[in-house]
Amino acid sequence: MRIKTAFAAGLLSIIPALTGCLVHKHTVLKTHPPDVVMNASLDELLSSTNTRYDSLNSMVLPMEISTMTGGSMQGVVKESVSFKGYITIEKPEMIRVLLLVPLLGSKALIMISDGKSFKMYIPPQHCAIVGSDVSLPSQKGLYSLRPAVILDSLLIQGRGKEQVVSMTQDSRVVANPHKRKDYIQEPDYDIEFLSQPDGPVAHTLRVLHISRVNLLPYRQDIYNADGKVVTQAVYSNYQKFGDIQFPTKIVIQRPLDELGLTIVISRPRFNEQLAADNFELAIPPGTATQDMDDPVSAKSNLCVAHETPPQH
Repeated sequence: MRIKTAFAAGLLSIIPALTGCLVHKHTVLKTHPPDVVMNASLDELLSSTNTRYDSLNSMVLPMEISTMTGGSMQGVVKESVSFKGYITIEKPEMIRVLLLVPLLGSKALIMISDGKSFKMYIPPQHCAIVGSDVSLPSQKGLYSLRPAVILDSLLIQGRGKEQVVSMTQDSRVVANPHKRKDYIQEPDYDIEFLSQPDGPVAHTLRVLHISRVNLLPYRQDIYNADGKVVTQAVYSNYQKFGDIQFPTKIVIQRPLDELGLTIVISRPRFNEQLAADNFELAIPPGTATQDMDDPVSAKSNLCVAHETPPQH
């Protein structure tokens, strides 16, 4: 017993020396909590999400948009120049996107949808793409872009009928915009919207990430039936326009399509009465038209939609 006691005492005496020699140190990003952290219940967050959605009936968004296509599957990434233009939306599913040729200001692209079908006309190339508002797995880059992707990203919907919700808490690290080399560990609420359970199984439809600094959404992840993220929208630079708080920068990522969009908004207008012809698009006679719902036409590549329209 005395030998065991002596051995234990000796071992304890050398631990500080051993740890001093064997411990390896490395630096990590130093963070601190935000000055203000807000609290809210799940019911309160759902109510505020519904209120924000219900307060928007229409919007006209002057904006600049740039695209990034490609990635690891293609082995190359292409970034477009920034196009100025407008996004016009009328709930529930009407949307029109107009892009202008840089410097010249002529129309580079017009795209409309009523939530079921879409039309996209590219005047500089005298071609058009039409079809249902759902892309095929074989369509990548801008060929996969449908107006519904932009609509779902800009209009954050509340809880759908019969959807199940749950809430967890997490955090993210953000750079302090007012101080260099200063990083904030910002807590958040994550609301998961799930389908009605089929037996013991419920599928995640989307996850809404809400900052606890201002109780506003900063990211939305939208999932497909296989449980993969098809759209991730990141919201920043919120500004107040009358009674409406709206992000003026939205970054949309479509990882399965290897497509990214960055939208920067200026001077938006909300809840105006919009003319019905805002969402009409007559394709000129003689235009080469590609029907994405027709397997033969979809492979014809009449429009090279993934390239920047030529500047005449």
